[in-house]
Amino acid sequence: MYRACIVEDEQPINDLMKVLLVRSGEYEIVGSFTSPIEALSAMAQLKPDVVFVDVEMPRMSGLELARRLQGESHHSEIVFTTAHAQYALGAFDVAALDYILKPVTPQEIRRVTERLGKRRSRPSEAAAPAQPRIRCFGPFEVRSSKGALVRFRTRKVEEMFAYLLCHPNRTIRKWVLIELLWPEADEEKGSQSLYNTIYLLKKTLKSNELGMELTKLNDGYALVTGDVRYDALELQQGETGPLDEEQAERTCALYRGPLFEGKPYPWKLAADQAYSNRYEELMQEQIVRRLEREDWKRAADLLEAYLARFPLDEEQAERLIDVYLAQGSPDKAAGYYARFCRLYRQELELEPPETIRRKAASSL
Repeated sequence: MYRACIVEDEQPINDLMKVLLVRSGEYEIVGSFTSPIEALSAMAQLKPDVVFVDVEMPRMSGLELARRLQGESHHSEIVFTTAHAQYALGAFDVAALDYILKPVTPQEIRRVTERLGKRRSRPSEAAAPAQPRIRCFGPFEVRSSKGALVRFRTRKVEEMFAYLLCHPNRTIRKWVLIELLWPEADEEKGSQSLYNTIYLLKKTLKSNELGMELTKLNDGYALVTGDVRYDALELQQGETGPLDEEQAERTCALYRGPLFEGKPYPWKLAADQAYSNRYEELMQEQIVRRLEREDWKRAADLLEAYLARFPLDEEQAERLIDVYLAQGSPDKAAGYYARFCRLYRQELELEPPETIRRKAASSL
């Protein structure tokens, strides 16, 4: 039996969660809170195995609560509950076990229980020490294993680390690094800038205990990642062999936007396109699997997440309308079609394709 806490600011939903968890026979409710601040102060004493957290709450969001819990090295699994599918992407930003779209059902509680069982059946993972958290997709962020934000001494130190994160465990020749980071410098100045930056990056890795090592091999350098996992590395390694459904979903959920969003790194354009292509490939594989099984709810979740990233993808837009209709939700199909049309006209200054118009017309 798992020790569970509920953090939900709406009391009726809080009460419903208690009923569903108790009826499943798999959970002992050790705490129930309508205030995330009160929940945070009680977690160290309660030590729950799993915390069910509402995403949208006053004073502190569920995402912030989860980050605080993980930053304080609590080992509870996090399950988000939300009325909005787009928050699923944020759920995996804090390594959540799962997310549930409201209204919560017994079937979803069973799914969470199965995932919790799989996670807790791996003692080496459950007992593993906290790792640093590195986010390459979306805004670039690096945090130590204690949750502290890593500050880089110079912008070039940060950029070199970013480049090596995209090319882990391989030797990059010094001249490649110089050309990338100091393209206009002469040989002597470029070499000196490289050595200074390497020195500062090594200090940063060591002082923040990031679990990585920058090694010199012949005339190049390699970032040895060891046991550290991060989003760009996971998406790369998904290319080396087939993934099961759970692995593929979790890997896709790590893609939270453009690579190093907002950073003016010229070299990132090709890498960003490669990661984007890999994400699209994995997501479409998962969508097709759910459609073949007529798992309409999960297919809708995946399509909504995908279209949040690529809102003008006509093929997937058609599929989402089909799924809404298969679910018996013509209102959802019509509402989505209206939003798609507005965006299509706004971004492309064109009318939506005839195939989508005909499909949407069947929902009216």
